[in-house]
Amino acid sequence: MVALVAEHHAAVYRYAFRLAGTAADAEDVAQQTFLIAQEKLDQVRDAERVGHWLLAVARNVFLKMRRRRTPAPVGGLEIDVNSVPDPASLDATGGDDNEEIDPQRLQTALDELPDEFRIPVLMFYFEEASYRDIAEQLDLPPGTVMSRLSRAKSHLRRRLLAVERSETTRIDKQQSAHSTPSHRSSTVKP
Repeated sequence: MVALVAEHHAAVYRYAFRLAGTAADAEDVAQQTFLIAQEKLDQVRDAERVGHWLLAVARNVFLKMRRRRTPAPVGGLEIDVNSVPDPASLDATGGDDNEEIDPQRLQTALDELPDEFRIPVLMFYFEEASYRDIAEQLDLPPGTVMSRLSRAKSHLRRRLLAVERSETTRIDKQQSAHSTPSHRSSTVKP
C-alpha cells in the first residue's frame, strides 16, 4: 500500500484539487481515496489501470462529499450549440496543442463551471474516459455527455482566451508607456 500511495499520490491530489478547487478539500479527497483503495484494491481487474481506478475513486469521493454539503444552485451555460466545433477535434483552449496553459488560470476557469460540466471534462481529460464510459458512470445519455463536454470546453476556451487577451493588452500598455519618447523640449538660448 505504501508503494501505491508513493506512486500515485501526486496524481490523485492534483486531480482532487481540480475537482474540489481548494487544497484542504483536495487533501480530504486524496486521503479518503487511499483509505478506500486500501479496502477495495482487490477489485482492480487490470493492474496497469490502477491509476485510472484511483482517479475514479477520487471522483466518487468528491461527489459524495459535494452531496453532503448544501447544494448550490446550478445554472446551465448559455451558448449557441451550433457554433461549437466537434469536441473531439479541439483541445481545451481551441488553440495549438503545444501551447502552454497556466495551471492557475485553468483551475480558475474550471472552478467557474458547475459540477454537471466540470466532472465530465475532468473524467475525459484526467481519467481518459470515453464518452460511453462517462455516460455509464454518470448515468447520462451519451449525447448529454457530448453536449456537456462541448459546453464546458467552449466556456473554458472563452475564459482562457479572455484572460490571455486582457493580459496581452495590459502588457502592450505597459510596454508602450515605457517606450514612448519624451516630449520635453529643450530650448537653446543663444
